[in-house]
Amino acid sequence: MYVHDQHAPAATPIPGVAHATLAGSAEGLRHLSVWRQSMAPGGCTPPHSHSCEEVVMCDAGSGEVHIGGVVHRFRAGQTLVLPAGVPHQIFNTAEEPLVTTAVFAATPVPVALPDGEALELPWRS
Repeated sequence: MYVHDQHAPAATPIPGVAHATLAGSAEGLRHLSVWRQSMAPGGCTPPHSHSCEEVVMCDAGSGEVHIGGVVHRFRAGQTLVLPAGVPHQIFNTAEEPLVTTAVFAATPVPVALPDGEALELPWRS
C-alpha cells in the first residue's frame, strides 16, 4: 500500500499521448491523483478542464499551454499551475518527447470538454 512501482507511460487512444497513473484511488488515495505522460513531437491534449486544481511539472522537452486565447511557453524544469475550471490545452512544440508529471486535487480526475460535456478518459485516473 505504501510503495508502488512506477510504470512507463503506455500508448493511449489520444494520438501521440502515452499515459501512466502513478497514484490514485486504486492506491488508496481519496483526494489526489498523480499522472506521468509522454507526448510525441507535434502531439497535444484535447482542449479540456478539470473541476480540481492541477499542477504539471515539465520533466523533459518543452511545450505550450493555451489558456483563454493566450499561449504560455514552458520547458523542462518549469511547473504549470492550472486553477480548477479553467479550460486549457497542452502542446508539444519540441522535436523530442514532452514528459510531464501532473498532480490533481481529486481522484478520480473529472475532465470536461470546453462545452462542459464530460470527457471520458481512456485510462484510470
